Amino acid sequence: METAAGMPRSPCCSLPPSDPRLPSCLALQPRRAPVTLSAPAARQVVALRAAAGDRGEGETTPIEKRFPPFPAVMDINQIHDILPHRFPFLLVDRVIDYKPGEYAVGIKNVTINDNFFPGHFPERPIMPGVLMVEAMAQVGGLVMLQPEVGGSRENFFFAGIDKVRFRKPVIAGDTLIMRMTLVKLQKRFGIAKMEGKAFVGGDLVCEGEFLMATGSE
Repeated sequence: METAAGMPRSPCCSLPPSDPRLPSCLALQPRRAPVTLSAPAARQVVALRAAAGDRGEGETTPIEKRFPPFPAVMDINQIHDILPHRFPFLLVDRVIDYKPGEYAVGIKNVTINDNFFPGHFPERPIMPGVLMVEAMAQVGGLVMLQPEVGGSRENFFFAGIDKVRFRKPVIAGDTLIMRMTLVKLQKRFGIAKMEGKAFVGGDLVCEGEFLMATGSE
């Protein structure tokens, strides 16, 4: 077959695109439908990119701008209004989540300036386990000493602890995130059972069961 310019034309070029005699490398492939993500999956992709610092424009967000501050459901002044503890034994800096009569999530910013570090230990600053338990109990107190539970702001005591486990050390520079959940309440006797878990960066560092007592005014 000759072309208008007198040049020989390849036989395969005269075959229709779907002809089985057409070499596979030249055959037209069906167009693939574009991949679409569900809304939850799309949000997850965006969250992962944000965590990696990708703003979608080939740029990265500086690490100091990637992490939003913790919410302040209760600030330190509101905590002072509820808990009787004061320096150096107030071990809750902020409440970041709270559901009246059910649970509270508080944080303790662990710094090298905490007064227990010079002795525990001078060469390796680790937060004492008993103080982690005390901090968790104080978060539990924020649940106990509320009108929804019928507690008194004058009386708040440890009645017992059980099944306490320390999973990882907490060191200076960590932020201890503590969740205390009310499991059982005997309002008549002012006794409550609570479950507590403490985390650093998503890792479980301490957990246990707490028995707490509060009196009536």
